[in-house]
Amino acid sequence: MSSLLTNASAMTALQTLTATNKNLTAAQTRISTGMRVSTASDNAAYWSIATTMKSDNAALSAVKDAIGLGAATIDTMYTALDTTKEIVT
Repeated sequence: MSSLLTNASAMTALQTLTATNKNLTAAQTRISTGMRVSTASDNAAYWSIATTMKSDNAALSAVKDAIGLGAATIDTMYTALDTTKEIVT
């Protein structure tokens, strides 16, 4: 059904503005997240790789924290043994 009040130029301009707004929204999402692929719908393969890398990074961070705690424990034990040796001597 066609309308007598349809303006073809206005409809074309509206479609162009809609497409531009969609692209702008995608660009703003990329800028705000700092990631080119922020959801699986952007690019499933890259999103999967990025998610795995984030998980690996978090795991390595936990290992680093645990190693730091172990080093601090060994330092405390070394100081205690050194003090004990001095007392015995």
